[in-house]
Amino acid sequence: MAAWLLIPFALLLISGIPIAFCLLFAVFIFMHAWGMIPFSIIPKYMFSGINSFPLLAVPFFILAGQLMNMSGITGRLVEFANVVIGRIHGGLAQVNILASIIFAGLTGAGVADTSAIGSILIPAMEKQGFDRDYSAAVTAASSVIGPIIPPSVLMVIYANVVGISVGDLFSAGFIPGILVGLGLMVLTYYYAKKHHHPRRTERVTLQQFISVTKDALLALLMPTIIVGGILGGIFTPTEAAAVAVAYALFVGFFIFKSLKITDLPGALLESAKTTGIILLIISCATIFGWGLTVLHLPELLANTVLSITTNPIIVMLFINIFLLFMGMIMEVGANVIILAPVLAPLAIELGIDPLHFALIMIVNLNIGLATPPLGVCLFVAAPIAGTSLEKLSRAIWPFLLIEIIVLLILTYSPSLVLFLPRLFGYGG
Repeated sequence: MAAWLLIPFALLLISGIPIAFCLLFAVFIFMHAWGMIPFSIIPKYMFSGINSFPLLAVPFFILAGQLMNMSGITGRLVEFANVVIGRIHGGLAQVNILASIIFAGLTGAGVADTSAIGSILIPAMEKQGFDRDYSAAVTAASSVIGPIIPPSVLMVIYANVVGISVGDLFSAGFIPGILVGLGLMVLTYYYAKKHHHPRRTERVTLQQFISVTKDALLALLMPTIIVGGILGGIFTPTEAAAVAVAYALFVGFFIFKSLKITDLPGALLESAKTTGIILLIISCATIFGWGLTVLHLPELLANTVLSITTNPIIVMLFINIFLLFMGMIMEVGANVIILAPVLAPLAIELGIDPLHFALIMIVNLNIGLATPPLGVCLFVAAPIAGTSLEKLSRAIWPFLLIEIIVLLILTYSPSLVLFLPRLFGYGG
C-alpha cells in the first residue's frame, strides 16, 4: 500500500504542482486505494496540525521581519557590515555574507535575506566589477544562514513537531550559523586573492564608525531581546514574537521614523500571505505524516537502517545524504514536518542528542534553499542579478561544498552545537 502514497506524491512533485497539494492529493489517492478510511478524517488532521499555540509565533516573526525590512534597516546593516569588514579581500562579497549573518537575527527566513540584501548588494557588486553570477551565488549561499541563526520560523516548526524547547533550539543555532558564514568568508577570501576582486581602500573615521554602529545597534538588539527573553524565562517564544513586532514598530515609527501608517496594510498582507502558505504546507504535511504512520514506514525505515549498521557515524552520513537530496526537491518546512518525526527517534536510538540532531537537520535542509534544481533562494537571486538559473547553479556549487563541509563538522562535533545550550542550562 505504501506505493499508493509515495508514487503519486513523487509524480505530482515532478509535475511541478505546489508541494502542499502534492501532499494532500497523494493522501486522497492513498485513501481511495485503501478504501476503508473515511475522507472526513482529512480536515480533522489538517486542523490538528496547525491548532497549536507555539505556531502563533510564526506570523509574528514574519511580520516583525517585514516591518524591520520596510523600516530601511537592511541598508543600515549593509553599511555597518561594510564599515566592519569592507577592507578585507573580497570587499562587498564579504560584506554580503556578514550582512546575511546579522540579517538572520531579524527575519529568520532565507528568501527574505536573498531579496532584501540581494536587491542592494548584487547591483553594487556588479558596479564594482564582480561577475553577476558570482554576486548572485554569494547572496543565495549566504542566505541559508537566515533560518539557522535565531529567531527562526523553521525552528519554531521543528520544536512544535518533535516536542523540544524552542529556547534550546534558538541557543543552539548561533554557532552553526556563524560557522557557515565563516566558511563562506574563507572561500570568498580565496576567490578574491585569485581573481583580484575589488575592495574598499579608504579608511573609516571614528565619527563615521560611531554613527553607523549606532543605527545598526538598534537592529542588533532585537535578536538579543528575543533570545534573551526566552532563555531568561521572561516570555514564551510566542510572546517573544509579539514583542519583536512591537519592537519593530517602535524602531520604525519613533527611532528611524521611516515607517508610515500607510505601510502597515502592505506589511500585514505580505505577512498573511507568507503565513498562509506555511500553515497550508504544515496542515497538508500533517495528514501526509499520518499516512506514513498508518503504513508504519518510520519503523520500517528505522529497522532497515539498523539492520545494515548500528554505527552512528555511518548512519548519520546516510541521513545527511538523504536530507541533502530531499532538500533539493521539497520545501524545507514540509521536510521537517514529514521527516523529523521519522528520523529523530532513529537518531536518539543511536545515542545522538535530540538537540544536536535537530540542528543537523535544520542546517542540512537549509542548504537545500540554495541547491539546484529547486532551491528557492536561486529563483529569487537570479532575476535580481539578471542571470539565468543554469549559470547561477554552476556558480554556486563551490559555496555549497563549503556548507556541506561545515555540516559534516557539526555532525561529528556535537560539543560545538551543544556548547551554548549547555551554558544556558540544557541537560540533554
